[in-house]
Amino acid sequence: MSIMRATTLTKGRDGFTLIELLLVIVIIGILAAIAMPKFNKTRERGHFKAMMSDLRNLQAQQELYFARPINNFQYAGVVSDLQPMFTMSPGSDVVITEAGSSGWAATATHSAMIPTNMCAVFQGEPTTIPAPALTAGVVMCTGE
Repeated sequence: MSIMRATTLTKGRDGFTLIELLLVIVIIGILAAIAMPKFNKTRERGHFKAMMSDLRNLQAQQELYFARPINNFQYAGVVSDLQPMFTMSPGSDVVITEAGSSGWAATATHSAMIPTNMCAVFQGEPTTIPAPALTAGVVMCTGE
């Protein structure tokens, strides 16, 4: 008899109520609202690291370019002069802003970030030093 009673009690309830479904959706929304900013910050840090890595690789390639006598001991003035040995990370844009025999300067931006977030580096004695860079050979970034 008790088996029949249990089946008759649950007979009218075949699924979740609207309130239960809305409550689950609200909880998932709250969890997503907490997780998304952390995910975005982690992704932004990855973009900064990619730009910094590109500028460090550029430093090494500039020194190799300078050391070749065929280049008249001048630094490369455009990134395409350093290819195929130097390639940028996907989304990164590295620009050599100045180059000569006494030094060079370069900046890097990323397509997934606002343009004011950038990194810069210089070597030697260029006439103009890009904004975030302060010390020769040290990659510095804004907005990090």
